[in-house]
Amino acid sequence: MEPDAPAAVALRYARFARDEAPGRSALYAEWAAGVAADPVSAATIARIPATHRQPPLVFAVTRMLGAPEAPFRQWAAWLSSHADDVVAAASARSLQTNEPLRCAALLPALAAVEGPIALLELGASAGLCLFPDRYSYRFSNGIALDPADGTSPVVLECAVAGDPPLRLPDVVWRAGIDLAPLDAADRADRRFLTSLVWPGETGRAARIEAALDIAAADPPLLIAGDATDPAVLARAAGRAPRGATLVITTPGVLPHIPRAGRERLFAALRGLDAVWISIDPPGLHDQWNPPVDPATWGGFVLGRDGVPLAAVDPLGAFVEWREDDRRPRG
Repeated sequence: MEPDAPAAVALRYARFARDEAPGRSALYAEWAAGVAADPVSAATIARIPATHRQPPLVFAVTRMLGAPEAPFRQWAAWLSSHADDVVAAASARSLQTNEPLRCAALLPALAAVEGPIALLELGASAGLCLFPDRYSYRFSNGIALDPADGTSPVVLECAVAGDPPLRLPDVVWRAGIDLAPLDAADRADRRFLTSLVWPGETGRAARIEAALDIAAADPPLLIAGDATDPAVLARAAGRAPRGATLVITTPGVLPHIPRAGRERLFAALRGLDAVWISIDPPGLHDQWNPPVDPATWGGFVLGRDGVPLAAVDPLGAFVEWREDDRRPRG
């Protein structure tokens, strides 16, 4: 452990308590503020590698291992008595939020792709965003979509503005690449994914559980590897069936990839015969054509081959369609 690590932990958790948790999870805000003020808890977390100390990850790991969702003093006492287990588990895990509601934000871009579709997701986690055709959708404009066999156990509710195309895609092949894929049928992986839901986010854990059941019943092809490696990406893309349109999705993964890796990935994507659909923060990269203004965009960007289509909630709760007002230049 580097000498200044506890101080760095205290600063990071104070920022999380002040800027990130309020309005989303009162309990996480309290825990983070407590860590920032408690040298013992900060020192325990400082034993975790720096790339695995994010508050949402550490808090999720403690809950996965049985920490009480209780006031900070009780949580800190539990952390102190389970420090070695927390350090080991957090060191082995990464933030792998797998929110099926993102499919509601992806759907307008998928709806415009001529099928059948071979779907390849980068940063797939357990693959829950590989089943957009197996979920039901209820959009605020009155459009309701269900799979052919009826209402899905996963019903995604999404606010929509504008007039996006909305229809279920014809997915005939689904695969994902992840540094450490999760198994939807594995009890520990399922527990971890539901623990990544912040306390106070009602409905998310049940939605993820239902989506995990769908993925476990018909597992997608999940490949362990670095998707920014052109060889890894090309091999995965080469497994897609002929006659299907290859669609590569990156819903929310690019912020977790260092810039050099993102640039390598962009170059590799340009070399593939595939449609690229992404959900990204507007200021993350310069691939948008036409450019977007992060100061006025009002959400993440849903894009297709670099063309901004809509402002969307990063987890899929809303879609504001903008394609009609934004045409690529050149």
